[in-house]
Amino acid sequence: MKKFLKNLLPYLIIIIVVVLIRSFIITPVRVNGESMYPTLKGNEIMLLNRLGTIDRFDIVVLQIAEEDDYLIKRVIGLPGDTIEIRKDKIYINGKKLDENYGYLDPLMVEKGSSITMHALTLKDDEYFVLGDNRLKSLDSHIFGTVTKKEIQGTTNFVIYPFKTFGKVK
Repeated sequence: MKKFLKNLLPYLIIIIVVVLIRSFIITPVRVNGESMYPTLKGNEIMLLNRLGTIDRFDIVVLQIAEEDDYLIKRVIGLPGDTIEIRKDKIYINGKKLDENYGYLDPLMVEKGSSITMHALTLKDDEYFVLGDNRLKSLDSHIFGTVTKKEIQGTTNFVIYPFKTFGKVK
């Protein structure tokens, strides 16, 4: 019995280490939907990093109370920022944001769709997130800001499908 336990111990340690890494450091996540198009097409499997800081333009995975699934969005506003959207143009602290992530579906633009939002100042623990596919995304311009607690981590590495394997921006 003692020899059996001695032989079993390394396998138990490996299992515990894998569970701890997956729970607290890095874990796979699946992209659902088209809200991050064209950066992500949908159904990719990415690695979620639960450690580290959150910076502007990071892709984050979040869990909000109103949604059962995780959402994948891009961080646009950081704590303390004042965010305003005027006809699809984003302004941070009064300056137009220079970014090339936002995608506006030409058919929706042709129908007159656009995003406008009055100025909003983020509190110390709030972030403003948007999907890259701006007119087809459930994000902060609809449900409001998110807190650090709701952000599960950042992701920027696709592991499947293999043709898109690698880092995304």
